[in-house]
Amino acid sequence: AANIPLVSELAIDDIHFDDFSLDVDAMITAALRMFMELGMVQKFKINYETLCRWLLTVRKNYRMVLYHNWRHAFNVCQLMFAMLTTAGFQDILIEVEILAVIVGCLCHDLDHKGTNNAFQAKSGSALALYGTSATLEHHHFNHAVMILQSDGHNIFANLSSKEYGDLMQLLKQSILATDLTLYFERRTEFFELVSKGEYDWNIKNHRDIFRSMLMTACDLGAVTKPWEISRQVAELVTSEFFEQGDRERSELKLTPSAIFDQNRKDELPRLQLEWIDSICIPLYQALVKVDVKLKPMLDSVAANRSKWEELHQKRLLASTASSSPASVMVAKEDRN
Repeated sequence: AANIPLVSELAIDDIHFDDFSLDVDAMITAALRMFMELGMVQKFKINYETLCRWLLTVRKNYRMVLYHNWRHAFNVCQLMFAMLTTAGFQDILIEVEILAVIVGCLCHDLDHKGTNNAFQAKSGSALALYGTSATLEHHHFNHAVMILQSDGHNIFANLSSKEYGDLMQLLKQSILATDLTLYFERRTEFFELVSKGEYDWNIKNHRDIFRSMLMTACDLGAVTKPWEISRQVAELVTSEFFEQGDRERSELKLTPSAIFDQNRKDELPRLQLEWIDSICIPLYQALVKVDVKLKPMLDSVAANRSKWEELHQKRLLASTASSSPASVMVAKEDRN
């Protein structure tokens, strides 16, 4: 453990951490550093060799898809670590909650196949047997349990049975919380509590909902990163979506919705604006009300929104310019 780089060397305590700065092996050592730094290894007497083996197996159980891969899982975990340490949530959440969200981040997309919940239902995937609610997230959780139960992988071996039971409940909650449908179901309650100033750390339901919102904030965290990183991630997500859209066309004979449709790729800026306005901004605004130290995240979202707005306006101008009769004829000939 002595030769694991320090937090400052890895820059993992930075809210604006560069998602592409570490290679696949450095991400393993950085994850080890997070466990050590948060006091998890000491508090829960986690065997160091078991932790290394567990991390390597978690990495191996992410597929080589464009976006929902090991790097995404690590980046979500890094942002959780930065938020816990920067905003001081580390002092408010109890240790078993911290362990659950950190492990939850690393495992939240395990064995993701690059297609979403709706695709599982439409294609009659075996995973749809989990039901239509949080289909993939149940799979990710079950996959996480399977790894923990594999020989030499139980990082929770030294927990008391009470702690273990609590932890598994919290872990399941954390992973299921990354289903956006569940986020939509719960966010109104959270936003109201926060805006009325009624949020209370001592009420269990409030803490539960807060941890869920924190999971979503980390899962969507690329939108809070500097523009170049944020744009690059948006392109990866979009490419993965387009691959699903192509499969919907070829295998299921369906017309994909806009975000999955390769033929509508020039609508990306508009779709990003909708995504930021309806899903991201309200969440980060609420979290800033809980802790003002998170304001730099919200500022970044606003800065990225301006960039997408600029690209959107450029596209509108270009399409207006090209819709004169002559250019429409040329465009038609191009398509033939």
